[in-house]
Amino acid sequence: MSKQMNTSIKHTLVCAALFSALGATSQAQAGDAKNVILFIGDGMGPTVLTATRLFKVGEEGNLEMMKLPRSARIKTFSNDAQTTDSAPSMAAYTTGVKMNNEVIAMSSDTKAVAPGKDVNGNKTVNNCSSDNGKPVPTILELAKAAGKSVGAVTTTELTHATPAATYAHICHRDAAYDIAAQAVPGGAGYNSALKDGIDVLMGGGANHWTPYSASNKGGRNDNRNLTAEMKAQGYSYVTTQSELAKVTSGKVLGLFSSKSHLDYELDRVAKGAANTQPSLSEMTAKAIDLLSKNSQGYFLMVEGGRIDHALHGTNAKRSLTDAVALDEAVKTALGKVDLSNTLIVVTADHDHTMTINGYSAKGNPVLDLVKNGDGSTQNDVDGKPFTTLVFGNGPNRPDVRPVLTSDQVMANDYLQETGVKLTSETHGGGDVMLFADGAGSNRFKGTLDNTKVFGKLREALGL
Repeated sequence: MSKQMNTSIKHTLVCAALFSALGATSQAQAGDAKNVILFIGDGMGPTVLTATRLFKVGEEGNLEMMKLPRSARIKTFSNDAQTTDSAPSMAAYTTGVKMNNEVIAMSSDTKAVAPGKDVNGNKTVNNCSSDNGKPVPTILELAKAAGKSVGAVTTTELTHATPAATYAHICHRDAAYDIAAQAVPGGAGYNSALKDGIDVLMGGGANHWTPYSASNKGGRNDNRNLTAEMKAQGYSYVTTQSELAKVTSGKVLGLFSSKSHLDYELDRVAKGAANTQPSLSEMTAKAIDLLSKNSQGYFLMVEGGRIDHALHGTNAKRSLTDAVALDEAVKTALGKVDLSNTLIVVTADHDHTMTINGYSAKGNPVLDLVKNGDGSTQNDVDGKPFTTLVFGNGPNRPDVRPVLTSDQVMANDYLQETGVKLTSETHGGGDVMLFADGAGSNRFKGTLDNTKVFGKLREALGL
């Protein structure tokens, strides 16, 4: 045997050994998470995270999610826009596909077609045509096919863009009544890829699931009562915190508001004994308890959805309070799961235009006026104080700035000032943060496109 041939054979054997080792490593990592919990802070961009940290624990502290050891930066643009809306950004996480704004879990060529209105003025008519794109598989569908249980928990309407992206396929996010129908096993319009159905569904907006009536003017025009249909399929249907607490097994549908979203956390807590809605932490804990009964594992999505709504209204206090509620839900989950077989990922679907400005002294409340260490305010060129938090755009831009006081700006209903005047503050196009811990969390690092998160979740579950 020639020396050259001998060297060649050695080179081949070394390469084979390397490929074998790489393959073995790949196999060892595949399917290392039995369970996955994906937390979404809707609109929780980096500035919102920082402001929430300052609001909850101050400069020196960390949010629970920030204590997770793995992190990454996530790009959020959609298929047709630099700044995404929640439909394609969440669907990127659940499908790995870039799609156009307003589109949920459909192929990239799907065009958003706004739904029509029924005789009662409600947006119910799905204008999607059969030649307008096609559905793409979601991670919940893949998990169900693998024998796992699945769930979606949110503080928004259960048919809102983020939760809808876990179980529905639609060319426009506003077709809420058609979205709801896709979750009802055996019913007309059901998404059969969900097999025997989503195991846990909790949120608001019962009107999209129940018939129109004089007392339910936002109800369904097709006279279907989806809650009754789901009860017939073996679901427990609950509408209050106390009813949820009594559920110990089986599938559950929880709709905790008769119309629209759940209360902001600030308002839910303020109701005291009059409150009937569960907290996000309570819903998360119950979902984990129910889903973990499946020995094959589960996939759970938990959304703090009203963070986004308060930001659109430039009401920073309610936004930060809801972000704290999401952080508490993360803490609750960490206290209930085994990280040796469970992956926890916390991220956001998009950014907002809120910013932290001025040179506030350390320890100055983030919702307050910008102040020096001696308590004096830092003022604009007209000698007027301004707040630490402001928005790039939104509805609150007076022609002449008022002289603000701490009492005014720290109040629950104060709306931060904005630069460009619009009827509603918009999303921001910035990257967002991702934090992770548990089985398979080492996959998350560097700067990733949002579609890549889907692939890493799927790999971790071995789907």
